[in-house]
Amino acid sequence: MKVHTKRAAWVALVGAAGLALAGCSGGGGDDGGAAGGDITLDLATSYNDDQPQNACGAAVIKEEVEKADVGVSIEIFPSSQLGGDADRIAAVASGDIDMDIQGASALGAIYEPISVLDAAYAFDGPEHLAAFMASDAGQQLQQDFADATGVHSLGAWSAGARQFTSNEPIREPSDLEGLRIRFPGSPQFLLNAQALGAEPTEVAYEEVYLALQQGTVDGQENPITNIASLNLQEVQDYLSLTSHQLNTNLVIMSSAWDDLDEEQQAAVQAGVDKAITDVTQCVADEEAEKLQEWRDGGDWEIVDDVDTAAFQEQAVSWFEDNLDEDALAVFQSIRDTAE
Repeated sequence: MKVHTKRAAWVALVGAAGLALAGCSGGGGDDGGAAGGDITLDLATSYNDDQPQNACGAAVIKEEVEKADVGVSIEIFPSSQLGGDADRIAAVASGDIDMDIQGASALGAIYEPISVLDAAYAFDGPEHLAAFMASDAGQQLQQDFADATGVHSLGAWSAGARQFTSNEPIREPSDLEGLRIRFPGSPQFLLNAQALGAEPTEVAYEEVYLALQQGTVDGQENPITNIASLNLQEVQDYLSLTSHQLNTNLVIMSSAWDDLDEEQQAAVQAGVDKAITDVTQCVADEEAEKLQEWRDGGDWEIVDDVDTAAFQEQAVSWFEDNLDEDALAVFQSIRDTAE
């Protein structure tokens, strides 16, 4: 039985000042891999156990892989137990963490073109995301990402479309004029703000409620599951269903992938494929349930009559004029796969 020795060391390192990645072996990175020994892969995420990315994603990957009985088991480390996004990405690249679930915009730190998966109105919906990832262009993007970073992408899902909340209805691009909207601080999200015509203000996720309550910002944007978790109906009057960006997550894996035999690789890939389907459905179900609850309770006004065509036309035009060559090529290849 192969046993990890790196996890306790990694947890300790995350808490230490001046984090330095230790040179310990990855899940499949020693002689126990392709030689046929049992392998335990660690799967890290920033999400809590009850969020779809874990409950319908990581947990499903673990269940499917272990059910395949190919000598691979998975240990899940949720809630950023193995470090924040940047630390975990570096650890996957170095082989200190085997698998991780990361947002496309965060992965742009090590390969900028992949962040375009989080561009505003790049995708028409989760079905479009799936079609692109299965296309030649999507497969090439994942291969280019692996070639540049040594990190494998096993697939992507949408954790829900992002929507605006505010104290005024947002139905068309001009309604954003003069509003200070909280956006995450990553480069792609800030590009999205420009493309949509919003005035972005960076506020930590944990401080969004207070910033809205105190009027530091006039609105924000997040998927419905996050909006519900933050109870933003208590401090905002309108939820405008702009669906301006898919919250795209990728399942990534270190060079431990290369140490799995073909049967083991097939089992891991099948587990990820099942999780992609399950997360997509879980998110859709949770969003529908929460929207109905809000409508029935009258917690705030839900704006359904958003001119998404006008928003998309503006965003696509802005990206075509402002993205650099590599990012633009990815963006155009995404739009080319739209129905």
